[in-house]
Amino acid sequence: MNEMNNKNVYFDRKRKSRVYTFFCLMIYSVANIMYKAIHLFFCKKNKNISKKYNVSICAIFKNEGRYLKEWLEYYKLIGVEHFFLYNNQSDDNYEEILKDYIDSGVVTLIMWPYQAAQIEAYQDCIIQFKELTNWIGFVDIDEFVVPIEDDKIGDFLKKYDSYPSVKIYWKMFGTSGLLNRDKTSFVTEDFIVAWDKLYEVGKCFYNTSYDIDFNDPHNKLMHHCLWGKFKGGISLPPVNSKYDFCLDGLETYSYNKTVIQCNHYFTKSYSEYIEGKMSKSDVFFKDNPHDLDYFYRHELKGVCPDYHIFKYLIKLKLKMLDKEGGAVI
Repeated sequence: MNEMNNKNVYFDRKRKSRVYTFFCLMIYSVANIMYKAIHLFFCKKNKNISKKYNVSICAIFKNEGRYLKEWLEYYKLIGVEHFFLYNNQSDDNYEEILKDYIDSGVVTLIMWPYQAAQIEAYQDCIIQFKELTNWIGFVDIDEFVVPIEDDKIGDFLKKYDSYPSVKIYWKMFGTSGLLNRDKTSFVTEDFIVAWDKLYEVGKCFYNTSYDIDFNDPHNKLMHHCLWGKFKGGISLPPVNSKYDFCLDGLETYSYNKTVIQCNHYFTKSYSEYIEGKMSKSDVFFKDNPHDLDYFYRHELKGVCPDYHIFKYLIKLKLKMLDKEGGAVI
């Protein structure tokens, strides 16, 4: 992370100078107009057909059993109907946690015993399951997409059903000052302090009516910036919620109001970061970059409370109590 920022967003890549920034903005403006014209003339009728599921999620996990139930119940609350979960050699209690979800048909569990093969898992999901669902979101177990203007993710996505994918920007959350944390408490309740702006990096929801060229270099990090091909063979980048096309490192993000965000609980508490991110292998990186310097670069930007996800918290707690056999009021 070597970012700068404007009034709305932190950029992932440092803008070297004002001249360089101006040059990037000019390139982006021209490209954005070109892609909007292509979309206008060729893609308006490229609608989703009815499939078994409307919105599904694909995720890869490794030893995150502690967090799975809250994550699943949250996404069910906002309208996700199915989960394609890739287990990357976990040795915790994930099977016990997932059993009821698998038995009820909510989760499809795929064993994925490969090192640093996150993108390959996403590609496998698309190949195997795209005919079952209109949308596939690629998010991690520490990421919670929060519709702000809408309440359901499907209501948000239906506005973009002629686009290949929608990119939802990260809102980065730190420790909220917690060294340690009760293992039974809620990630979504405990961590309230975030960066003051959104981060240019985000995650994509893929419209399965489009094809994907896995050999396209734009799709090297497809979960962050997924390009889709319509029937004419032309590839289009994702759009953000303002209908602007997202070009890696060039987008401007001139929002006055955020209508959706992806809460990224990247560190959680200090001890969870040390025990999790620092000490264990990663599903993406061959060499784990998550050291203390990495931690503090993120933590020092955590200066603002963000409660957008709290609108779901009571329903989420009641669902969790119900699942665990507790008393529901």
